[in-house]
Amino acid sequence: MSFELMAPLMFAGLVVFLLLGYPVAFSLAANGLLFGLLGMRMGYFGFEQLQALPDRVFGIMSNSTLLAIPFFTFMGLILERSGMAEELLDSLGQLFGAVRGGLAYSVVLVGALLAATTGVVAASVIAMGLISLPIMLRFGYDKRFATGVIAASGTLAQIIPPSLVLIILADQLGVGVGDMYRGALTPALVLTGLYLGFVLLVSLVKPAAAPAMPPQARVLRGGALWRQALASMGPPLALVFLVLGTIFLGIATPTEGGAMGAAGALVLALAKKRLSRDLLRQAMASTTRLTSFVIFILIGSTVFSLVFRLMDGDLWVEGLLAALPGGALGFLIVVNVLVFLLAFFLDFFEIAFIIVPLLAPVAQKLGIDLVWFGVLLGINMQTSFMHPPFGFALFYLRSVAPRSVRTADIYWGAIPFVAIQVLMVGLVLSFPQLVGAHAGGQDGNALEFPSGDPGAAYLLPPDNKP
Repeated sequence: MSFELMAPLMFAGLVVFLLLGYPVAFSLAANGLLFGLLGMRMGYFGFEQLQALPDRVFGIMSNSTLLAIPFFTFMGLILERSGMAEELLDSLGQLFGAVRGGLAYSVVLVGALLAATTGVVAASVIAMGLISLPIMLRFGYDKRFATGVIAASGTLAQIIPPSLVLIILADQLGVGVGDMYRGALTPALVLTGLYLGFVLLVSLVKPAAAPAMPPQARVLRGGALWRQALASMGPPLALVFLVLGTIFLGIATPTEGGAMGAAGALVLALAKKRLSRDLLRQAMASTTRLTSFVIFILIGSTVFSLVFRLMDGDLWVEGLLAALPGGALGFLIVVNVLVFLLAFFLDFFEIAFIIVPLLAPVAQKLGIDLVWFGVLLGINMQTSFMHPPFGFALFYLRSVAPRSVRTADIYWGAIPFVAIQVLMVGLVLSFPQLVGAHAGGQDGNALEFPSGDPGAAYLLPPDNKP
């Protein structure tokens, strides 16, 4: 068998494993070991070259950056189970209740606040689905609109720091988590604004789909309403500053910020007198499962990537993508279309661990800023939670939605928000300075396309190329 065919066959083999339904972590590892043995058998490399594998696995286990994943997961689960989401939804629902679409506005804003304090999509979607969906349906909201708002608002945890996606992308791209957080902040706020704008549009075009709360449902008014709203928003906002503020100011690393957030969540739960042994047991068990899932996929992807590089697979992928017409812009368009299509079938963990390591070297060779590239991919990969029929946010919502809500309603409700996310990808491509100092150089204003190359907007200046 020709050596040039080994890398394409190895990639095709991985696709076959995944289509057969085998777990991703074991598919990656088994495929890597199978082709590793085949490569040694055919004399393409020796066993000594696979001896780097134990060092790579140990490197994963000793990577302190990945500690942020269990910290933020634990923080999110404690906050979700301590009733913070319920209090926020109740207060903001009362605050915006007199406005058409008021409950939908409150869901988007609570989704953003939960994202900034939890970073866990499942916790956000399930909490808002349990609390707000029955109320929205009771007051006459359109089923598709209500489910779409809840599912989309829950996925804001994908892109608003301290997102787990951004931590994993930073690790895979070899950039700082703090830089990724800073770069993602403005696009995340713009995306939240687009969601709010869509709610406004629906309330104007189809007012019956997003009615105001009836007067008898608005039990609080005036000063009492504002006091309750501020009391419910104060603790999560304080926790946001504790976690993100210390990271952005350079006082704490993301891992240290996650540890402070986990401790802060315990303090808040204790203050609400909701900290119990059962709550701790559930949160720790869920955190352990998710962290183990991530680590096993990462180990499997390490086995796959080591053998894939021994087969010159990185050069094969680089040759395919670097030869695309249009330079950096052509590469970015093709990559985003590819990631969008893959999100129909793969979740963000699988895309991050399988596809991103293949794309990063090509982006680096083209001179694309990897922080900006990571934020762009993070926004695109957010659609993996919303894509019918395999979007996990849709599954989470289906698990808690009343029987009167059909699965088709949830799928149709998600489609406008998928379109909004695609629009956000286009905005970041068109206005790279949205990602701040990491788009097109340190000033973030490289939109002039020097030398007539439209891809130049996404490039680092010569003295800052990786």
